[in-house]
Amino acid sequence: MRPQTNRLPATTGKGLAGAHIDRNRPIRFTINGRVTPGFQGDTVLSALLAAGVDTIGTHAGQPLGLRAGAAPAIAYSAKPNAPENALPMERTPARDGADYRIIAEGPSPGLFARLFQPGRTLGLALDTPNSLVRPWRSIRGEAAEPTDLIIVGGGVAGMAAALAGAHAGLKVTLLEASPHLGGHSGLFGTQDGESTPTENVTALATEIVANPTIKVLTHAEVFAIGEGMVRAHQLDVGGERVESRVIDLPARHIILATGAFERLPVLPGNRLPGTVGAQDAFELAYRYGIWPGHSWLLATSGNPAYRLATLLAESGINLDRILDGRDHANSRYIEFCKAYGFRQFPGTVPLGITPGAGGRLAVELPHGEPVSVDRLVLCGGWQPDLTLWHLAGGESRWNIRRERLEPIGEVAGLVLAGSAAGHFTRRGCVTSGIHAVDRLLGRSGLGVDDPVIDAFYETPDRQMHVADNADAVAPTYLDADNTLMLRPAPPPRRRWTQIFQGAQTGPVRVLSEAPQPLSIGAICAGVGIGLIPPESAGVVAQERVALVPLTRAEPPGEKATKDETGIPPYLADRFGPDAKVALLRHDPSRQLGSGALIFDGEDMLDPRRAIGVVLRTRDGKTEALVAAAVRNVVVRDLGQAIPAEVEV
Repeated sequence: MRPQTNRLPATTGKGLAGAHIDRNRPIRFTINGRVTPGFQGDTVLSALLAAGVDTIGTHAGQPLGLRAGAAPAIAYSAKPNAPENALPMERTPARDGADYRIIAEGPSPGLFARLFQPGRTLGLALDTPNSLVRPWRSIRGEAAEPTDLIIVGGGVAGMAAALAGAHAGLKVTLLEASPHLGGHSGLFGTQDGESTPTENVTALATEIVANPTIKVLTHAEVFAIGEGMVRAHQLDVGGERVESRVIDLPARHIILATGAFERLPVLPGNRLPGTVGAQDAFELAYRYGIWPGHSWLLATSGNPAYRLATLLAESGINLDRILDGRDHANSRYIEFCKAYGFRQFPGTVPLGITPGAGGRLAVELPHGEPVSVDRLVLCGGWQPDLTLWHLAGGESRWNIRRERLEPIGEVAGLVLAGSAAGHFTRRGCVTSGIHAVDRLLGRSGLGVDDPVIDAFYETPDRQMHVADNADAVAPTYLDADNTLMLRPAPPPRRRWTQIFQGAQTGPVRVLSEAPQPLSIGAICAGVGIGLIPPESAGVVAQERVALVPLTRAEPPGEKATKDETGIPPYLADRFGPDAKVALLRHDPSRQLGSGALIFDGEDMLDPRRAIGVVLRTRDGKTEALVAAAVRNVVVRDLGQAIPAEVEV
């Protein structure tokens, strides 16, 4: 059994000793034959990370870091291998004496490999497509009791909306994916006159618990949405064993308070073990008291990451330097870091990361020798999480000044709130939650108070732009999620003999050949590195975010049959039970990208009205999943409508 080498001391200040663990109640469990220690309050993932297990396995020839949102599913060893028994590491509370196994596509390590593999890796081979697929996403939901208002996201915006809805006489259901309410406001600190994030969250949570018209479902991840309904994967943590189910929750009104996520800077080695986002680094330390190693380097293009440096300043962990992709950035946190004496390098970004000696990371810089550290914290700025917004048919457009996707337009019966709606401050998020309820009920209300500090004093966040590194060995990923989407290889350089052949035309492909969803983070990365035109980013997001259908609840005793046609699990039943894989005839000069949606009319844009999707191009032919009894169709690919014919 490995010791908890990455656990910070219980005396660590600034609230980084682990607010959600009880160090007086040690536990231990087994996963794939490995005995892992932890504390009451740990998740399976946090206990593994605390014990020094920071690697899933290998992908594209290099080790891949273990992190929330990109971890293999698990199940109890005694449970049958079925989707309904799968559990997410990051949401599953670790239970003393439990025996888990890992669920992943592709080869898993045998007994010998599990016993003798290096201690920091789970040992999975991840080059099989959909290696980290979420099995429960192929399950039909059980019908739940209708409610008046569903709120997705239990941060300060979602909690404020829940209370406003209850005060308006609505029956409210509040869903939060993590084990606790509160969201991610802790890293962002306070403005003048505000209470601390902890005080604010505690006050809101206390009022919610005391209100009988608000039902709170934690450990409940919403992954699909339709008109007047959301689908969630929920964990029941009340018994000795954690159980899971997929539920469909109908409601008259829906508020999406899904927050914002941290973008992954696009550079070689950006998902090696030892790399982590600033938000994840803060949450692991604050919630579970986890910080690997004794030295670190911060590379950022946003201000809140500087606060992480100030919180760790007195912990004894050495901050080598801070790199900022912005020139002459201003922030109160930047000034605090100067007062601490941290070395700061504005206008500088790392060129790449490679595994170093002794499990350390070698960070390549524009000038000088590579820097060797235990941990690299990468912050590429924040992006509103518009995944569910797009699944519901919402639109967005690229804000060139802010360098991010922002929502536009309206969706009937649905409103955005908080960071997802584009607000920046904690006060703005709280008041936007209240205003979201007013909008749904047709009331004018008081509006949103979002006191953003002037850009002269607080330089806006931006994407971290990284130059190409053709000689890099480590792979470059477009996002930090479980799709493992690699940066496409640049086109070959043209020979001098081709200079008379004219300019090369046609869009550069972002998706790999295997059919898979295109995440909001990957779209942002595509814009940042020039693979997606900024003016097309909103259209690409609307077309390419994967859709999961909200079908009828499964009758008692009925089980979904496994599809053997090579259709990805997230597309099961998406276009009806009679959908089939067929070939598309279209202009041969145009290659259709995987994930492009198919419609039966040229003027259709709403992804919920799609009748099919392009799966792949094989041997020069386009394969698609299409609804039965269709012939002439239109494929919407990167904002263009391409006529096609379904071969019978």
